[in-house]
Amino acid sequence: MTSSEIVSRTAAHTFATWSSQRGWTPLHVVDADGCHFVDACGRRYLDFSSQLVCSNLGHKNAAIADAIAAEARRIAYLSPAFALEIRAEAGCVLAEVMPRGLEKFFFSTSGTEANEAAFKMARAVTGRSKIISRYHSYHGSTGGSIAATGDHRRWTVDPSGMASGVRFAPDAYCYRCPFRWRYPECDLACANYVAHMIEHEGDIAAVLVEPVAGVNGVIVPPDGYLGRLREICSQHGVLLIADEVMTGWGRTGEWFAVNHWGIVPDILTTAKGVTAAYLPLGVTAVSTEVAAHFDDHVLPHGHTYEGHPVSLAAAVAAIREYRANDLISRARRLGPRLGEQLRQLQVTHPSVGDVRGIGLFWAIELTKDRGRRLPFNTRKEKAAGQPLVVNVVVAEALRHGVSVVGWINHLIIAPPLIVTEAELAEGVAGLDEALKVSDDLVTARD
Repeated sequence: MTSSEIVSRTAAHTFATWSSQRGWTPLHVVDADGCHFVDACGRRYLDFSSQLVCSNLGHKNAAIADAIAAEARRIAYLSPAFALEIRAEAGCVLAEVMPRGLEKFFFSTSGTEANEAAFKMARAVTGRSKIISRYHSYHGSTGGSIAATGDHRRWTVDPSGMASGVRFAPDAYCYRCPFRWRYPECDLACANYVAHMIEHEGDIAAVLVEPVAGVNGVIVPPDGYLGRLREICSQHGVLLIADEVMTGWGRTGEWFAVNHWGIVPDILTTAKGVTAAYLPLGVTAVSTEVAAHFDDHVLPHGHTYEGHPVSLAAAVAAIREYRANDLISRARRLGPRLGEQLRQLQVTHPSVGDVRGIGLFWAIELTKDRGRRLPFNTRKEKAAGQPLVVNVVVAEALRHGVSVVGWINHLIIAPPLIVTEAELAEGVAGLDEALKVSDDLVTARD
């Protein structure tokens, strides 16, 4: 097939996610290596968001590819009912890097499935039904996970969260504080409100948070926030679930983001970087106390591909790569340098309202009025399929050789953990050019 035929047939037979389909003309990619991928015309693009914040080890990692091939030749699949060497090895290796006490795992194939398992476990352990989530959250696309998602993708499924037993709390979103207070004078009102909800809602099984909100803005909580949530949950006998699908595996400069604040959740869910996206794998990790409940109670969950041997082989190989190349501490070292370069963009581009991040996980939030912090676009406009300024900026960045994810009103900068300082400079230079498009729209409104 010609390149144009590949593009047209891809669009004809597959769906573009979270968007209308008319006019979709995906870029035809023919190769990828390290932090770059190549289109059919031979042009290279810097993968500045690690695809969907998942290709943490870049492309063409030989160690992972070899591990996948070897396990596929050894035992490609066996039911979860059987013990396998790779299952035993994966459990041991995971227990070594997880926050202390999280030593038993349910394996699935994605982050959304990891969360579904977490919800069932939390409800079984506590005997309660409601989950508290937050408005600036995304937890997956399946029934329970999408109902626990705070953004507009929930609206057509369970607009209020009432049907699924989910209630929504305010976010630790200091740039757009829902209380219009400032940290630290606010005394962490957003966390304290969760205690108010637990006390007045009743029947709360768990509080679900992304330690650093992911696709909805890379919202880094202020110091003390997660610690306060941990205290509140412990005081009320409520489980704390940390969704580390995006933030795990070195992305923030720690194996898991909760480590930055020294807290241990009762349940931790993760996916994406666990195999560096070489194969699908979701992990629901639970504390010894949660695990002990199911010693004498039925685990109300199952999955055909639970503990898939080839996916677990990819995970073990990926963890070895993180360790062998010291990538966790490397992300911690490079993070401030990347942040400094991105903040310089805020100085020179009037359309940049906020720059925030941690490790190699950053966001540039756009604004059409910096003084009033007005966004160019809203969730309602995204849900309605209206044109978004951020999409124009993303397209312009691609034209300058930088692939970056944009979502409603911000860009997500999350390069592979193997990125070099020269590649960081390359990515920032591309963004520097792309942001001129949104700057022109600010000028047009003046």
